[in-house]
Amino acid sequence: MAKLIRDSWTSRLGIIMAVAGSAVGLGNFLRFPAKAAANGGGAFIIPYLVSFFLLGIPLMWIEWTLGRYGGGYGHGTAPGIFHNIWRKNRFIKYFGIIGIFGPLVIFIYYTYIESWTLAYSFFSLAGKYKGITDQLGLKTFLSGFQGLEKNQYFNSLGPAYLFFLIAFLLNIVVVYYGIKGGIERFCKIALPLLFVFAGVLLIRVLTLQNPNPGQPDWNVNNGFGFLWNPDFSALKSAKVWLEASGQIFFTLSVGIGVILTYASYLSKGDDVTLSGLTAASLNEVAEVILGASIIIPAAFVFFGPVEIESIAKSGVFNLGFVTMPSILNHLPLAEVLGFCWFGLLFLAGITSSVSLAQPAVAFMEDEFNISRKKAVIIFGIVSFILCQPAIFFLKNGVVDELDFWGGTFFLVVFATVETFLFGWIFGIDKSWEEIHHGSDLKIPKIYKFIIKYVTPLFLFFILGMWFWQEWMPIIFMKNVAPENMAYILATRIGLILIFAVLAVLVKIAWKRKKETPKGQV
Repeated sequence: MAKLIRDSWTSRLGIIMAVAGSAVGLGNFLRFPAKAAANGGGAFIIPYLVSFFLLGIPLMWIEWTLGRYGGGYGHGTAPGIFHNIWRKNRFIKYFGIIGIFGPLVIFIYYTYIESWTLAYSFFSLAGKYKGITDQLGLKTFLSGFQGLEKNQYFNSLGPAYLFFLIAFLLNIVVVYYGIKGGIERFCKIALPLLFVFAGVLLIRVLTLQNPNPGQPDWNVNNGFGFLWNPDFSALKSAKVWLEASGQIFFTLSVGIGVILTYASYLSKGDDVTLSGLTAASLNEVAEVILGASIIIPAAFVFFGPVEIESIAKSGVFNLGFVTMPSILNHLPLAEVLGFCWFGLLFLAGITSSVSLAQPAVAFMEDEFNISRKKAVIIFGIVSFILCQPAIFFLKNGVVDELDFWGGTFFLVVFATVETFLFGWIFGIDKSWEEIHHGSDLKIPKIYKFIIKYVTPLFLFFILGMWFWQEWMPIIFMKNVAPENMAYILATRIGLILIFAVLAVLVKIAWKRKKETPKGQV
């Protein structure tokens, strides 16, 4: 059978938009402001920026370079790329499984959460929650929609499931049409529209008038002050540094395997230095400038300095689906503003989720020579089935468990492995030459030292701190409610089975390669 021709990007703008779209997600507009406000305000930005320059930027360049290098050998996923880097080690390709496993695990719960934003976009225009201005009422509305309770707003999970089906199908359709016909085309439209929605909301927040005449200090300026005035004592806390570095992983989509796959569709002479930096910078604009300028300052104006602290720590779901609608429902044109808010979140979500689907699809295409359309159909069926526990057992902690292993722990493990391969096995001199091949930007030489020594040490520190502080309680489920233990255990068994199946597929793929006569595929 002839080897299938790999897809490609049509332009530099296309891949920058796609990588930036992968990075710009719900975390930019919900997770970042909540983490910053809850971890020392302006002081949080110090470890955040340190992590950005010592972890985020190096990992971004590492993944763009490794992805382009692997694509030259017909590999678009980590098992093949890792194998090409360290051929003498026959086990390294199994570490690369994380680059398929992680995105798949995130996809199977992220798509459901993303579908809530699509539903709320519709609810905003329809005025379904327009009359609810208090946070308690909106919490009740959200719980009913999620199927956590039956109330006057919802009596079943039906509406949530309907919007999940729509969001899931949209993801599959975009991925089905390929790199340039689907993902690139979609991101070129979705990302600019996202920034338009964010701009509208930012202007509205900046022009907010204090609705509480007796509280003159409740204003936008003080709202920004609450978020950015530094509490330098927070810098002494290891937790703040871990939260900041974790946010960098989360926001840039590094350590997942997605950027490796996206970059594999570049040609050998395509730039990775300036393109990678541009994509990362677009994400930072969305997060630090836009994400931090909407929800927390607006909440400060309406709820004041006392309640804002509990709001900032209430969790991203409450921030997005309770606090923000409560604020917007007090304003003129609440339906339009609500649509902009949830439309913004939906576009941020879907540009990320389509990227999460790509590694598994690319693995089937590259290693099993399966056509794009057939690979997407297989992925769609399998991932649809895997999505069901996150939907029906949300209240039992399944989503949190999936998020920890797929979206937190394995990100750091994967990033540590690829940094070691890049700086020590491939060799920093060879890596430095590879990274600058066709580059439009000369990276400062200090990054040669950072990539080889500082970044891996930083990653080992994060892992070490996690094992020291969190290992025992998490493994033995000490913080899990007794009634949820069976669900969490079943989730972990399911994750082990997914990883095992992927390991078997990798083994089969490499066995096929050995058995294939030279000149044939």
